[in-house]
Amino acid sequence: MSNHKDIIIIGGGAAGFFAAINIAEQHPDLSVAILERGKEGLQKVKISGGGRCNVTHAEFIPSELVLNYPRGEKELLGPFHRFMTGDTIAWFEERGVELKIEEDGRMFPVSNSSQTIIDCFLNEAEKHRVEVLYNHAVKSIDTLTDGFKIETSQGVFQSKKVLMATGSNPKIWKLLEDLGHTIIQPVPSLFTFDIKDKRIKDIPGVVAKQVEVKVVGTDLESNGPLLITHVGMSAPAILKLSAFGAVELAKRNYNFQIEVNFISLDTESCLDELKNCKQEYAKKTLINSTQFDLPKRLWKQLILAANIGENERWADINKQQLEDLAEQLTKAIFQVTGKSTFKEEFVTAGGVDLKEVNFKTFESKLIPNLYFAGEIINVDAVTGGFNFQNAWTGAYIASASIILD
Repeated sequence: MSNHKDIIIIGGGAAGFFAAINIAEQHPDLSVAILERGKEGLQKVKISGGGRCNVTHAEFIPSELVLNYPRGEKELLGPFHRFMTGDTIAWFEERGVELKIEEDGRMFPVSNSSQTIIDCFLNEAEKHRVEVLYNHAVKSIDTLTDGFKIETSQGVFQSKKVLMATGSNPKIWKLLEDLGHTIIQPVPSLFTFDIKDKRIKDIPGVVAKQVEVKVVGTDLESNGPLLITHVGMSAPAILKLSAFGAVELAKRNYNFQIEVNFISLDTESCLDELKNCKQEYAKKTLINSTQFDLPKRLWKQLILAANIGENERWADINKQQLEDLAEQLTKAIFQVTGKSTFKEEFVTAGGVDLKEVNFKTFESKLIPNLYFAGEIINVDAVTGGFNFQNAWTGAYIASASIILD
């Protein structure tokens, strides 16, 4: 005996709820159900942004927004012209959830609590009679002449249309592979670098405001703030590199070298500045005359790394020491020996091959009436609310496209 629904959404996360609510709101005559394997849904929403839920990012130009997606940049341009950051803000405000912009562009509910977003989704789902079925793990999906048969841990369902919003779920990817889809093997994205190096060993918590980082032997590079941690390096300069380099760095088994420019000046210009300092601060010790707006503790470590003693004065250092210091400031090499997860951000690169998705509708190109939204497809973003924006956009367009005949 199977349960018949007009539309079934597999996955009770951000994309799943957003799609279900939009479908049910536009088509109150349709029966819409969410199948969620856990005892509750919206888990990523709950922990995102340290429990505040980083809903989206204050970037309102589609061509700029797509630059935050290492995978999906080209494909998301069209969708972002249809449902964008501004539409997300309006959607939540119309339902009583006001968002605020923080200094770095991230957007959160004014309440500073992810529960506000969860409550909004649960209330809207109830209001529009979306059936949310928890503890329903999907075991198989079969295509029928007029739709799909879905076997779960709690019974069999039938539906004319299915929207998959299960995020990075290997079991579901396997089911999609069995149906003929290509799955790009997942690798971690958004991680911090493990680095054992005496220059940074004793200065965790130090932030260099504007650095440039390159992965030696590749064309991967990024810039932004860099944070020295107990295990290595983090903050946007590193996280961007981990996202854009996700596939390449996995191939290298997270063993590679980075070149760090701490001052965003080329080596020659840096050397010229240091020569000026030698004249200007002749009688001062280098350690007590920090330059380039660097944190004092970092400046000290780079001086020691350039073979300059703690008590050496500017007047006493030779040409070689100046050159070594310029190298440490602009081309410092660090050996990365592994990775650590960034906070609770379990983001992976991988999923349904983007060539097999129609980005006008978010429908499968291989299986009619099968739709996707969120991280189940091979789209991922840097940190800052961009992964959620992909979920909202995909879910909204899929929900508008899924209208039954």
